[in-house]
Amino acid sequence: MHLSKNNIKYIRSLGEKKFRNRHNTFVAEGEKLVFDLMQTCSCQLLASLPEILVSYPEVKAEAIIEASEAELKKASFLKTAPPVIAVFYIPEYEVEDINLDERLTLVMDNIQDPGNLGTIVRVADWFGIDYIICSNDSADVYNPKTVQASMGSLARVKVVYTDIANYLSEQKGFPVYGTYLYGENIYEADLTDNGLIVMGNEGKGISSNVGEFINSKLFIPNFPTGNKTSESLNVATATAIVCSEFRRRIIEI
Repeated sequence: MHLSKNNIKYIRSLGEKKFRNRHNTFVAEGEKLVFDLMQTCSCQLLASLPEILVSYPEVKAEAIIEASEAELKKASFLKTAPPVIAVFYIPEYEVEDINLDERLTLVMDNIQDPGNLGTIVRVADWFGIDYIICSNDSADVYNPKTVQASMGSLARVKVVYTDIANYLSEQKGFPVYGTYLYGENIYEADLTDNGLIVMGNEGKGISSNVGEFINSKLFIPNFPTGNKTSESLNVATATAIVCSEFRRRIIEI
């Protein structure tokens, strides 16, 4: 069995959100990424070089195809063809399932760059953050670029989309942190081990309707303080710094 033209056309179509939504599937490429996702996501189609399949005899998918390098190259979204490409069903998570009493949760307000979002998923995984809540206008976490940037962390981090202003308005009594270019120095602020951390759009920051519900505004100081530096940090970099400081407080305790 080989990777047919129809298979390739189907895989390539999943580069567009409308087709991902229509089929409720997404694409992952590369050995580590694919087999990480196999642990938690249901696989519809697996196309692989024969030698890769030999290494994973227990692999399960609705369809398993031994493909050539040339066929994989035609199907791939990457510059260099990977040894394995898989199509997974999009998992279903509900925002109502998140227990804010027990965890820190990241909230993404209109994050537009797929690579940034994928890196943020990876950061969340590193710092033991199980859920990311995205605004409906944020990048699609199942975009091939986002999936690739997550480096397999989508197997462990659950991403849900909702109207985040409305969601935050319902979270009474929970700490809601937001990152700004002003506010309280994060290294001096009181930080909790639960609550919500809001990260804003790459160019505009946190939107005003979301900002209404933030009860603790934080900023990451430059060094030396007061010196002229770049205008701001990349949102994925800022997320990593913020998560690191929250977790450092727990270690110190």
